Amino acid sequence: MKNFGIKYLNKTKRSNIAKIMFFLLALIFIVHTSIFWDTNKDNELKKNAPHSTQSIQIPKKLEFAGEKVPVENFDIYESLDRELSINVFWHSQTILFIKRANRFFSIIEPILKKNNIPDDFKYLAVAESGLMNAVSPSGAKGYWQFLEPTAKECGLEINDEIDERYNLEKSTEAACKFLNKSYKKYNNWTLAAASYNFGRKNLNKQITRQKSDNYFNLLLGEETGRYVFRIIAIKMILSNPQNYGFNINKKDLYPIIPTYKVTIDSSVTNFAQFAKDFSINYKILKIFNPWLRENYLSNKNKKTYEIVIPKKGYRTFKN
Repeated sequence: MKNFGIKYLNKTKRSNIAKIMFFLLALIFIVHTSIFWDTNKDNELKKNAPHSTQSIQIPKKLEFAGEKVPVENFDIYESLDRELSINVFWHSQTILFIKRANRFFSIIEPILKKNNIPDDFKYLAVAESGLMNAVSPSGAKGYWQFLEPTAKECGLEINDEIDERYNLEKSTEAACKFLNKSYKKYNNWTLAAASYNFGRKNLNKQITRQKSDNYFNLLLGEETGRYVFRIIAIKMILSNPQNYGFNINKKDLYPIIPTYKVTIDSSVTNFAQFAKDFSINYKILKIFNPWLRENYLSNKNKKTYEIVIPKKGYRTFKN
């Protein structure tokens, strides 16, 4: 009986050990399978992800119009980070900025240079209108978004038949007048840029109230507080789009259309017929001369105007 008991106990022990071993092997198999499945699942998700999104790095040294941007200050860094992130990841809008810039900067740049305005101010036009003849809710119009009183003050003609806010060359000249006047007052290009958005009167009030003449130290409203940072962000992207993931082929940029100018100093009865006389149509005439607001021009004072006409073959022109 004693030997039988020992033999029975050994048999029972061996059975329990076998069960435990089976359980452990089963557990290892389940865990291994789960890890393998999760790894494959993660790899498949990564494979199917459209892109990898990362935080954008801001350089330690930045300048606008030759003036230092103090990105070492947390508030300046975060303000710029906001505008840079918005414009980098708003892909459709920023792609259009890049494409339009190829066409319109060729007109804006020499005018800025002639008027001793820093080249960086071409990005102000992008921030204002996206390089389109836009109309704001407040009634600001054109590439440089002039309100009517300011436009007239800067020498632009506005009436029922003509609105030179829609004339890129003349409105750029007017913007230069405004900016030079602001720079003469503030001796500072960042404040000159802020005054373009806020107005000199409003800006002067805040400078006096806050006892600071440094844009980066002023507490301004939401729009003007973001304004210069938005211009700087647009500058960073458009001056080096590849750095921010925008790989636009040269052939996809909007081409510079070759044109010539026709001078008139009399009335025009019908611009549709005028267009036909130069082998184009009314639509194309208005695309190149959006400042003409009617299909006729009275011109009672016999002023001289220049009408832009695209050269032959313009519709199939490629750069």
